Amino acid sequence: MGFYTSIEVSATGLSAERLAMDTIANNIANVNTTRTAEGGPFKRQLVVYAQKNEPTAGSSGSTDANDPARSSAGVEVVGVVNDQAPDRLIYDPSHPDADANGYVHMPNVDVVKEMVDMMAASRAYEANVTAIQEARAMGTATLGLLKA
Repeated sequence: MGFYTSIEVSATGLSAERLAMDTIANNIANVNTTRTAEGGPFKRQLVVYAQKNEPTAGSSGSTDANDPARSSAGVEVVGVVNDQAPDRLIYDPSHPDADANGYVHMPNVDVVKEMVDMMAASRAYEANVTAIQEARAMGTATLGLLKA
């Protein structure tokens, strides 16, 4: 694992956590959206992550994950999926989107959970920034030693 590889790994984390924070912000913004273009209430969205494996420059092209010629290259976002949790039901017969029984199907978004998820994504983002800063500081220190 080289100097630049550690920065690249942290950079993939930065990108993934930024998308997660954007998705969480979208969930919070739509907490009261009862009618979407697809029909029905807004569905909470979740980010799906996966380990990103890429062969190193001198790799033999092996697809074996245990091959030492392969390197973990961070994380990637596989997609954004809708949460399949049931809608929240609120009794409000005067609401324009109320069903025959007077219940309104509200989005399955819990603002408290979203805020906790946002704090976790923010802390992970900060950790990746710190890792990049430390890798850069080590590189600078190494260059300083080589000059001496």
